[in-house]
Amino acid sequence: MTTITMKQPVDIRQILQLSPVIPVIAIEEMAHAVPLARALVAGGICVLEVTLRTEHGLSAIRAISQQVPGAIVGVGTLTKPEEFTAASDAGAVFGVSPGLTPALIEAARQTRLPLLPGVMTPSEVMTAREAGFHTLKLFPAMQAGGVGMLNAIAGPMPDVTFCPTGGISQENAAQFLACKNVVCVGGSWLTPKAAVLAGDWERIKALAMAASSLVSRL
Repeated sequence: MTTITMKQPVDIRQILQLSPVIPVIAIEEMAHAVPLARALVAGGICVLEVTLRTEHGLSAIRAISQQVPGAIVGVGTLTKPEEFTAASDAGAVFGVSPGLTPALIEAARQTRLPLLPGVMTPSEVMTAREAGFHTLKLFPAMQAGGVGMLNAIAGPMPDVTFCPTGGISQENAAQFLACKNVVCVGGSWLTPKAAVLAGDWERIKALAMAASSLVSRL
């Protein structure tokens, strides 16, 4: 497995290109964090986004980073500047935010944490690009226009690539990955709640194997 560390010169696109699907993970119980990550990596999905939506987010990032070889762990749901340093200290090697503000831009620059910022409109894409971000998270992807939006924006802004997230599923992931400006997709279908609660890691591994066979045009 490829290993990414903050000692290497790396941008967010280099990380995202390592996996066609980035699972969006919300850890409800700490005991699930490591075996869940191991199942995903065993299935061929090595880039993981662990969100801060639960109280276990940072602890899960630290545990996975330390105990799961091959896992490239990022932090999701970054909404406050102080979260960047905490996440980096816990072992996260990239960050994902649902939007972009001047404070988040400055925090990303200060911590040097590669950031995938969320955008929804062409104006937000242009603002992010002016700030130096050329790989963006289209979020929420379906509400933003889905595949039609991505194809439409490819013309006027061909230098921008996307990781659409929000409404992406096993059924439509390939349609998004077929867009010429999509590097990967993000989604939670790789970690269905029932399978996680049951500790059905073989089910998680099987979903990861199916996802790892998907291919982006980029």
